[in-house]
Amino acid sequence: MAPLPPPPVPGLRHKTWRVGTLTYSLGGLIILFVWLLFGDFAWQLKERSVAATAQIVLRKFDASDFLVGLLVGSVPAAFGMIIGPIVSVRSDRHRGRWGRRIPYLLMPLPVVVLSMVGLALCPALGKYLHSLLGAESPGLNTCILAAFAFCWAFFEVASIIANSVFGGLINDVVPHEVIGRFFGLFRMVSLIDGIIFNYFLIKHAEQHFFWIFIGTGLFYGIGFSVMCLMVKEGEYPPPDPLGEAAAPGRMQALRAYVRECFANPYYLWVFAATTLCALSFGPFNSFSIFYARSLGMSMELYGKFIAASYACSLVLAYFLGSLADRFHPLRLGIVTLALYSGVMLWGASFATDPGKFGIAFVAHTVISGAFFTSTASLAQRLYPKLKFAQFASAAGILSAASFALLPPVMGYILDRSGHNYRLTFLGSGILAALGLGSLLVVHHYFIKLGGPHHYIPPLSDEET
Repeated sequence: MAPLPPPPVPGLRHKTWRVGTLTYSLGGLIILFVWLLFGDFAWQLKERSVAATAQIVLRKFDASDFLVGLLVGSVPAAFGMIIGPIVSVRSDRHRGRWGRRIPYLLMPLPVVVLSMVGLALCPALGKYLHSLLGAESPGLNTCILAAFAFCWAFFEVASIIANSVFGGLINDVVPHEVIGRFFGLFRMVSLIDGIIFNYFLIKHAEQHFFWIFIGTGLFYGIGFSVMCLMVKEGEYPPPDPLGEAAAPGRMQALRAYVRECFANPYYLWVFAATTLCALSFGPFNSFSIFYARSLGMSMELYGKFIAASYACSLVLAYFLGSLADRFHPLRLGIVTLALYSGVMLWGASFATDPGKFGIAFVAHTVISGAFFTSTASLAQRLYPKLKFAQFASAAGILSAASFALLPPVMGYILDRSGHNYRLTFLGSGILAALGLGSLLVVHHYFIKLGGPHHYIPPLSDEET
């Protein structure tokens, strides 16, 4: 008989972390974090730069507030409501040599890159369409906006496919005892991306959006591909072979999806809370650039305000992630959202000049960032592990339906009010207050289900 290995010496160097069939030493955990954070850097650079640049480009070609809200807010939300659940459930049930998440991250990647090239070329495409239509053309700017909208649709579809399962990959490969700190690091990477874009690039976005779209697209394509090739998933149990969701026919699968996700009142409150919390940042974020411009603020100063805010958030990020591991993200979310609601209502009353706007803007960015960092691991803590993407997609349906309506409605209100952008603070404050109330209800259920130390998700196959 082979001799038994010596017992490990107590200490961090010999500690192991497990998630599913994966086991990490300290070195293995560090390598995993490095590759995931590298992929996140490429992903967040795309997320941080494309939406803001798109708003500037749309306004450059005379898009209304309503159209900006429609394209930047409603189109992604509508696509997400349809595509997100389909991709999420298929990913949960997929088994293959590359895992169940990596294939769905790699497949849409070329479309994202090519559509960003199309966004860069939208003036040339619009001019070609204008000349092609001749006397029937609705105008050069309208043709450019049509070309932009066409490429934007492909960009959003491909991005939604990847975004629907990226959180699932983290759920499957990162040990949950350190997931709050991991999301703290994730948030730090996101903030570094935001600082780079807003301090150095946003002031050039109107004149040099071509290079921003091209450079960001290529970097995303390379960085995200490398992450997908270097991160390895573990083995998964068979996907519910006896459950109704596996029965033949789309209607049976749809009924199972609805029953599992929407029949339990607890999950309905979770979905309502996550939707309202996400919506609370929408009114101000969707029009903050136009608000700043209406007060005479330059894009250079606007970008520096964001960069300074992100620097503050960067300092707080890992600390907040550690607090989430210790006290639970739900509790931290309640505290930060209460602060955010108060700040937004203050901005609605007093942000009438660049100085006061800057104060409210920095507070908005730092506190909303604290909320995102604190609650980044909330879904992983509340949803059943083996059906994580399915439940996340169900929450996404409600969020997407709401986001499909909110930005154009807000844009319409602003157009009708003569562009009174203080209303964006008011809208965000009211939604944050509603989100806070729903989080308190979720916390009540959470305590009944075992609280921070003994919580078991309802309908959790891995616990039953």
